[in-house]
Amino acid sequence: MSPIEALAILGAGLAAGTINTIVGSGSLITFPTLLAFGYAPVVANVSNTVGLVPGSFSGVVGYRRELAGQRARAVPLCLAALAGGLTGALLLLALPASAFERIVPLLILLACALIVVQPRLSRAVMARRAAAGRAGHHGGGPVLILGVFLNGIYGGYFGAAQGVILIAILAILVDDDLQRLNGLKNLITVVVNGVAALLFVLVAPVAWPPALVLAIGAIVGGQVGAHVGRRLPPLVLRSAIVVIGVTVAVRLLLG
Repeated sequence: MSPIEALAILGAGLAAGTINTIVGSGSLITFPTLLAFGYAPVVANVSNTVGLVPGSFSGVVGYRRELAGQRARAVPLCLAALAGGLTGALLLLALPASAFERIVPLLILLACALIVVQPRLSRAVMARRAAAGRAGHHGGGPVLILGVFLNGIYGGYFGAAQGVILIAILAILVDDDLQRLNGLKNLITVVVNGVAALLFVLVAPVAWPPALVLAIGAIVGGQVGAHVGRRLPPLVLRSAIVVIGVTVAVRLLLG
């Protein structure tokens, strides 16, 4: 790995750690970066997951105050996330690499679409939460656990924008402050990515140099996202993510 490659991957990891803590779509920065340096799609995906886990954990530490008092809620959701993340990771390893290469452009475009509709989705969530507030508290129940499990499968398999999906599920089904839910989102994401990364370390082809460099950048980015990242202009952030994601998806589709 050349110094220029290392700096680019470090910068991508820093950006992804920040973005994942705030929104949850940092893989749309790091995954294309690894592809650009010649890593095969499955290797890039595996290495990306392993590299970003420390940054996700850093984001959880940064949001530890918002997690206070959520243990009873977090335990069953983390168990569902664990099962989902393991299922998704096993699917990635069990299916042929060619299957992932065919589906990944579509997954990237889906993630980009989620980023584009996020403002409208957030407004819809807030309207629903206001209506639910008049009707009384709600906590999700089995529907919430199922949603977290299915999101975990997606996260273990690919993961870009899983945080966008997850925060929408939590905000719709759980009556609580959005910052507290964002802290819970970060914790659940750590579980999904953590179990997938552990499996990948044991049996998958991890490219360790870029994974370690990503981890360093993502750890710093997790703290940046927790403390000052909320000041980033949302439109600029979303636009950059979408442009990068769509460009990569089109290039993959065209071969």
